Amino acid sequence: MSIVNISAYKFISLDDLPALRERLLARCEALALKGTILLAPEGINLFLAGSRGQIDGFMATLHDDPRFADVAPKESSSDSVPFGRLRVRLKREIITMRLSTIRPEGGRAPAVDAPTLQRWLDRGHDDDGREVLLLDTRNDYETDLGKFPQAIDYRLASFTGFPAAIAADRARYRDKTIVSYCTGGIRCEKAALHMQDLGMEHVYQLDGGILKYLEQTGGAHWQGDCFVFDGRGAVDKRLLPAQDAGA
Repeated sequence: MSIVNISAYKFISLDDLPALRERLLARCEALALKGTILLAPEGINLFLAGSRGQIDGFMATLHDDPRFADVAPKESSSDSVPFGRLRVRLKREIITMRLSTIRPEGGRAPAVDAPTLQRWLDRGHDDDGREVLLLDTRNDYETDLGKFPQAIDYRLASFTGFPAAIAADRARYRDKTIVSYCTGGIRCEKAALHMQDLGMEHVYQLDGGILKYLEQTGGAHWQGDCFVFDGRGAVDKRLLPAQDAGA
């Protein structure tokens, strides 16, 4: 498969959005990349596809900006580009929660990496002996395609419904270790920060989301496919387009 698909994000304060948009748009157009880049005062969120050379060219440019030097994209492969066009957009938030008190660039919530989560799920508890509750922060149509089967799923129509759902269900999580997860890490990071703001303890985000988990564990404890926001629709445990799962 010759096409490299990348997704990445970083929460960081940005105050030069129009100029940054023009620079990134010009670079992507020069490289003939397709996909979406979202820019907001709280950071950057991107999904791009192209050849290895095109993707490496873009990442070199992105890393030249000290603010993005540590951005490490998650990768998957496909036979064709799953985007029809290029969009570089300015937004109020790179992931909409509509809570202005959330400032992820002020510090990340604690994260658990994929191998550690797999070990906790294998054992049935975390390293301190606490029960682990997985919390799916994605929308209902995403969880319908695949999830950790034991995860709490609020059947969200959109991420803006998460604060109300968690506020009504806080007692469930008392004295448990909570691991929030999503496709690539962005929603579960905001969710974990919000739960911390509510005073909830032992809250973690799954570092890198489902995509990094599948990459590093082969999908242990995962059931089904992973919805992605492009023409592939979903990827399987091998991070291949789901329709190619039997190939």
